[in-house]
Amino acid sequence: MLKVTPALERARKDAGLTQVELAAKSGVPQAAISRFDKSAQGSYANLIALARALNVTVESLFIIEDAAD
Repeated sequence: MLKVTPALERARKDAGLTQVELAAKSGVPQAAISRFDKSAQGSYANLIALARALNVTVESLFIIEDAAD
């Protein structure tokens, strides 16, 4: 089983962007970015748009670890 934790906040800060700036750059509403920063929920289209705006892979928006069953 995998444990998946959002890492969007780290990627966003590494890019030097606020949530509002990332929203403008990606076309994803700031509220959706805020929700994603707090949980692993997000639509595929928004995840792809965010990854493209940050010039990273979608997978890099998560911390993926093997978890004990």
